Amino acid sequence: MAESRPSLLLVDDDATYRERLAKAITARGYEVRTAADTEAAILLAEAESPEFAVLDLRMPGESGLDLLRRLMVIDPTTKVLMLTGYGSIATAMEAVRLGAVNYLTKPADVDDILAAFSPEDASPEATADLATPSLARVEWEHIQRVLNDCEGNLSEAARRLGMHRRSLQRKAGRKRPAK
Repeated sequence: MAESRPSLLLVDDDATYRERLAKAITARGYEVRTAADTEAAILLAEAESPEFAVLDLRMPGESGLDLLRRLMVIDPTTKVLMLTGYGSIATAMEAVRLGAVNYLTKPADVDDILAAFSPEDASPEATADLATPSLARVEWEHIQRVLNDCEGNLSEAARRLGMHRRSLQRKAGRKRPAK
């Protein structure tokens, strides 16, 4: 029976998120294999190439973009979806250029993820995330990414962004702007 189910490789360094997502995707009829990093994912893909793959963009070691490049060498027919908590237009374009079929920002639910593999079948609500984000949203996401890179150190992030620490603190404390 497992041979008739589509195979999906799920790669995310967040164990809790990865296992919950794997369980939900399995419940929707997929055979799911999981990996926490690039090397484990490559071993799984070389053993049996998946039909679908969901890759986290930011992981320790090699990034999801590096993994995407390597998966496309193993099997260019694998449909890959990039998933990230820190989306940007530049990384989305790079992922698609490298062969990803779509790109979503976290949090994304299972139905959005599965619909993203075939955008022509997705509902208008599921494809709303593909619209150009507002300037406020892009700024907020960039600030969050830099803060994450600085491990939450506001002073270091302010130096990297070229802004006053208090201004950064005020902007970083805001809620995520609407798309």
